[in-house]
Amino acid sequence: MDDQTSPDAAPRYISVKFGPIGRARTFLLPEVDFDPQLVPGEPVVVQMGDRKVYAAAAPTISAIAERTAPTGARPLTVLRRASRDDVLRRLRHEQREREAKRIGLLKIRERGLPMKLVAVEQLFDGSKLVFSFTAEGRVDFRGLVRELASEFRVRIEMRQIGSRDEAKLLGGYGTCGRPLCCTTWLQSFEPISIKMAKRQNLSLNPSRLSGACGRLKCCLRYELPNAKGEQHAGCAHESSCERSAGGCGSGGCGGEGGACGDGGCGSCGSH
Repeated sequence: MDDQTSPDAAPRYISVKFGPIGRARTFLLPEVDFDPQLVPGEPVVVQMGDRKVYAAAAPTISAIAERTAPTGARPLTVLRRASRDDVLRRLRHEQREREAKRIGLLKIRERGLPMKLVAVEQLFDGSKLVFSFTAEGRVDFRGLVRELASEFRVRIEMRQIGSRDEAKLLGGYGTCGRPLCCTTWLQSFEPISIKMAKRQNLSLNPSRLSGACGRLKCCLRYELPNAKGEQHAGCAHESSCERSAGGCGSGGCGGEGGACGDGGCGSCGSH
């Protein structure tokens, strides 16, 4: 793993992942000196808000770690290297998650509930099981929660997620052959419209424009110069510049192909 900063510099950062699927997140190393140093894949225990979470160290790039560093009064921090007891506890939790998902699927089928169970997560302190599911509308799962709570003797949380969140949770590969963007680096889902495909003269074949989630691909935004979904020809167009609705400065860019060119806007630096 790369050294984040020099030994006497502060703060120090490290990247961690919470599972084989999902993007790495940046955590602080406050006054924690690991000897030997952490290596990618090594288990750690981190603090997220009021709860502790089991995670694994990931390769860290200093520049990216500093840019994505946690902020706020209670930043994300690494508490310690995971002990043998921590590892054994996590293995028991994984076994319980598999069993909870199996039983959850059976009970959903028995009750004929219009929902699809996606994943089950056991909190590291063992206090709660979180069932993530998708559904077309609202589902009355109160009876299901009572049965699950009676079965596992812990608090049960039912969390309804969308189709894009389901793809992010399960992972997979896009038609480009690369892992899904939502599982590797995207931090939020931005609005996507069919208008973005039209402005790029793409075929409007739904099978080509839809991602693994069944929704329009997030990468339809990537070929738009300002990544805002406004226009496809630089800041000479309305709403593409940061300065004003009319373009760069009070007079705009001088119309189509004015001061913008390939190098962006000479007045505001937009591209």
